[in-house]
Amino acid sequence: MNDVRFAKSFKKLVEVNGNVQPGETVVIVTDFSMTDIARQLAVAVTAVDGIVSMCIMDQRTLDGQEPPKPIAAAMKEADVIYSPVQYSITHTIAMKEALKNGARAILMTAHNEEVLLSPALLKTDFQAQVPKCKALGEAFLKGNTVRLTSPKGTDLTFSTKGRGVNVLTNIPNPGELAPVPDIEVNVVPVTGSANGKLVIDASVPYLGIGILKEDIICIVKDGFITSMEGGEQAKFLKEKLDSYNDPNCFNVAELGVGMNPEARLTGNMLDDEGIVGTIHIGIGTSLTLGGEIVAPIHYDLIMWEPTIEIDGVVVQRNKEQLFYKPEESTK
Repeated sequence: MNDVRFAKSFKKLVEVNGNVQPGETVVIVTDFSMTDIARQLAVAVTAVDGIVSMCIMDQRTLDGQEPPKPIAAAMKEADVIYSPVQYSITHTIAMKEALKNGARAILMTAHNEEVLLSPALLKTDFQAQVPKCKALGEAFLKGNTVRLTSPKGTDLTFSTKGRGVNVLTNIPNPGELAPVPDIEVNVVPVTGSANGKLVIDASVPYLGIGILKEDIICIVKDGFITSMEGGEQAKFLKEKLDSYNDPNCFNVAELGVGMNPEARLTGNMLDDEGIVGTIHIGIGTSLTLGGEIVAPIHYDLIMWEPTIEIDGVVVQRNKEQLFYKPEESTK
């Protein structure tokens, strides 16, 4: 990896997204496959006088697997955490405890040259998206019932009564996550409340599936996916989920709304999940997002052209963000 070529990317990750200040404790959690990225991050942190520790672990075998206890302990003491790892440690008890202790977490799962040089990272004005993200977050907080539809046939309804909202602007405050460059707003359905049909037609950026060749059609009853049909990719995904022998893998855990205007469909998780004009339905663990369910996995299923209704009012139709009125945001 050419250091000069990526210098701007690491500078932005540290100075804008992490907002690392002199004297702050920065913990970089990585595995042996990602040490080049971790090392360059460390250099960028020291350039702003942050106090950096790099923790290297064996590569996890699946997303959501806990890091070793010494690394979890280091995370809990950090002001800022970076996680350049092949398999996500986002939905783990270690991350939840670190956030509870006030850490700001910059998530860098499966970052590679393509992500580091993507317009979603380099061209995005992250600060400019903050008022839009907050406006959608407020819309979710004011409502109780969400309905999702799409031209392909999605029609899913669930309750959000009593739930909080995660507004991931990618400039996190203490206790917040930033899945850079995936700007999103997400909410956890009340467990057991989701019912209807999902037609996933963009990507499943996990397990090597990536951009979809054929739609994946899911029937949801009382909060859980009860059937999953489609082509070979759908069959592969269902077989992997079944292999965990845990019904919580099929829990409808999250609605995430893409908010990065520069993001494009690539098959990479942190690009795809931020695309304006998409939503993703997270399945599996919801605990780290504000729910109660713990599962061996958390995967996101991404679909195009959603219409989002909150208490019967349309707040987004495809890329049209009806929830955001710029004139109101300046008052």
